[in-house]
Amino acid sequence: MNEKLLKPYDPKETEGRIYKKWEESGYFNTDVCVEKGITKSDAKPFTIIMPPANANGSLHAGHGLVMTIEDIMTRYKRLRGYKTLWLPGLDHAGFETQVVYEKKLEKEGRSRFGMDKKVLYDEIMDFTMTNSANIKSQVRSMGASCDWSREKFTLDGDIVKTVYNTFKKLSDDDLLYRGKKIISWCSKHQTSFSDLEIKDEEKIDKFYYLKYGPFTIATSRPETKFGDKYVVMNPNDKRYAEYKEGQKIDLEWINGPITATVVKDEAVDMEFGTGVMTITPWHDATDFGIAERHNLDKEQIIDEFGKLLPIAGEFSGLHINKARPLIIEKLEKKGLVDKVDENYKHVVRTCYKCGTLIEPQIKSQWFIKMKPLAEKALEKITGGDIKYIPEHYQKITVHWLENIIDWNISRQIVWGIPIPAKICDKCETGFVDLDDSITKCDKCGGVVRKDIDTFDTWFSSGQWPYATLGFPNGSDYKTYYPTDVMETAGDLVFFWVSRMIMLGLYVTGDIPFKTVYYHGMVLDAKGQKMSKSKGNVISPMDLTAKFGTDAFRIGLIIGNTPGTSLALSEDKIKAYKNFANKIWNISRFILTNTEGTVSDKSFVSYSEQDKKLIETRDALIKDVTSDMDEYRFYLAGEKIYHYAWHEFADIILEDSKKIFETGSEEEKISRKQFLIHTLKTILILLHPFMPFITEELWGIINGSDDVKLIVEPWPYIS
Repeated sequence: MNEKLLKPYDPKETEGRIYKKWEESGYFNTDVCVEKGITKSDAKPFTIIMPPANANGSLHAGHGLVMTIEDIMTRYKRLRGYKTLWLPGLDHAGFETQVVYEKKLEKEGRSRFGMDKKVLYDEIMDFTMTNSANIKSQVRSMGASCDWSREKFTLDGDIVKTVYNTFKKLSDDDLLYRGKKIISWCSKHQTSFSDLEIKDEEKIDKFYYLKYGPFTIATSRPETKFGDKYVVMNPNDKRYAEYKEGQKIDLEWINGPITATVVKDEAVDMEFGTGVMTITPWHDATDFGIAERHNLDKEQIIDEFGKLLPIAGEFSGLHINKARPLIIEKLEKKGLVDKVDENYKHVVRTCYKCGTLIEPQIKSQWFIKMKPLAEKALEKITGGDIKYIPEHYQKITVHWLENIIDWNISRQIVWGIPIPAKICDKCETGFVDLDDSITKCDKCGGVVRKDIDTFDTWFSSGQWPYATLGFPNGSDYKTYYPTDVMETAGDLVFFWVSRMIMLGLYVTGDIPFKTVYYHGMVLDAKGQKMSKSKGNVISPMDLTAKFGTDAFRIGLIIGNTPGTSLALSEDKIKAYKNFANKIWNISRFILTNTEGTVSDKSFVSYSEQDKKLIETRDALIKDVTSDMDEYRFYLAGEKIYHYAWHEFADIILEDSKKIFETGSEEEKISRKQFLIHTLKTILILLHPFMPFITEELWGIINGSDDVKLIVEPWPYIS
C-alpha cells in the first residue's frame, strides 16, 4: 500500500508538485505530444484561444470559471487524441488598466495629467508586467493545461504588426475614415468611447419647462441651452402648423435677446414634452443629426472638463453641476420658467468605469465603417457556420449586427497601441502612415503631425484569434485556424465576440471560431453581483487554498448551465472537497483489497453480476462522452459525481465487501478486475474536472511518479 493513501488527501502538498511535473513533461505542447507518439501527427486539431485576462490585477471568480471550462475542454480533447492547442495570453487592456493605474497615482498624490507621456507609459508597463507574473501564477494554480510556450501579450511586436496591417487594409479598402462626429466623452478620464462602453442608468432629475418665445420647451439640462438658436418641431404636428421652415422669431433668452430659426424635422417626438424643442448639436446625438440634415451651425457650450465656455456669459468657467441651479435661478427671475417636474425619471449615459455623466462632444476620430463587415458576419451566423451556446445569443448578435453603427476606435489615453497615422494641422485629414514617411497633407499641402491617440483595446483584441496564431504564414495559423471554440462571458457578445467574427472574416476570409460558448456571471451566495463596494467579492485563490483547486473547479461546473449566472458559496465548494476525499477513500479501499492483482485489460471471465455492472459503467461512459462532445459539462460532471459516490461507493463497494468475505474465488477475481478497471475509468472521466487528485491517484495505482493520466486514452465506447 502506497504510504500517501494512508493519509488524508492534501491538495496543498499535491497541486504545485503535479503542475510542475505536467509542465516539465511538455504535454501541454501539442508538438511534444506528437513527437513522443502520444498524439498522431495527422490527428484532428482542436484549438482554444484563451480570452486574454486584463493584466492589471488578480484573477476573480469569473476568471476561475473561464479557466475551468476551457481546461475541461482542453483536457477532454487531449484524452480523445486530438492535436490540442490551448493558447494563453494577457491583454494590456488599455483604458481599463490606465484607470487602475490612475487610482494608484491618486493614492500617491499624483495625476496622469501633466506627466510626461513616456514616463507614464513606462510606469504602467512596469505595473502591468508585475501583475502579469501574478496572474500567470494564478492561472497555473487553477490547473490550466495551456501551452505556455505559445503565450501571447496584446503588445507583443507581432501582434502590433498585425493590428497595424489591418488598420492599413481598412484604409485601403475605404472602410476607415477620420471624421468630425459627435462622440461619447468622459470628462473625468478625458477620452472618447464607443457606444458599447457607455452605461445606461435610470435616474430621477428635475425636468424644466422653459418659455422660449411663443413656445414652451422641456429639458433636464438647461446648462446646454446657451447656444440654442433653432427651435425644431415635427412637420406633421398640427399644433405648430402656423410656423414655417426658416421662420425667424425674436425672443428673450438666458443672457438676453436672441433670434431663433424654425426648423421642421421628423426626428422630433410629438408625444414628448410639448412636441417642440431647441437643439444643442455639439452635445446631443439627436440634435447633431438634425443639424447635419439641415446644415445648421454647431457651437460648443461645454468644454472637455465639463465646464461652461464663454458663450455662457457670467456662468463661464463653472462646472455644469454647479451652474445648473444658478441658471434656473436667473431664468426664474426673468419669468422664463413655466413649471418644474421634480421627479422626472429618465435614462442617462455614464462612463462604465467611473459613473461620470457622458458629455457628448464633436471631435475628429478614427471610425470603421461597420455595415460591410457586419453583412459578411451575418451571412455566416445566419447560415449556421458558427454555433452559439446557448442558442439565444445568436438572435441577440444578429439584431445588433443588423443595427450596427460605425465604430470609433480612437482613445485619448497613453496606455495602448499608438495609432500609426498623421493628421493635417490645416484640414484635419488623417493618413495611415505605418512607416512614418508622410510629411505633408496630400489634400491641402498642410503640415502634418503624428496622431497621439491609441487604439480602442477591442480593436486589437478583436484580432486575437488570427494574430496569436501567426497570420498569414505561420504554421500554427495554417494548422489551428479557424479555432474550435471561443469560450467567454455573455456580456462580451458585442464588445468582443462579434467584433472578432467581423474582423476575422474581413482579414482572413474565414470565421475565427466554429462555436461560441457563453458562460454566465459568477454571483455571491445570495445571488448578488460581486463588487468591492459591497464587500462580497469571492477570490478563487482563497477558495482553492481552503478547499483545494479540484473542489473549486467541479463546484463551479455542476449545476452551471451555459449563459446562466452561478451563485457561488463556500458551502458548495466544501461539499466537493468532501467528494475529493471520497474519491481518495474509494481508491484506498480498492487498492487495499486488490493488492497483488494485476490489471488485465483482456480479462473476460466476469461474473454475471459484474457483467451487468459493466453495462451500467459503459452506459455512463457513453452518456458522459456525448455530454462532453455537446459541451454539456454540467451534466457530465454531475453524472460522474453521482455514479462515483452513490452507485460505485455506496452500493458496489459495499457489495464488494461481502464478496471478498464470502464469495467464490472466481467472484473475487472478477470483482477485483472490475473494481480496478472501473476506478481507472472514473479517474479518466473525472480528470478534466478534477485533474490534480486524479493524476495523483493514477500515479499511485500505476506505481509511477511520472504524470501519465493527462495523456491517457479516453475510454470511448462506440
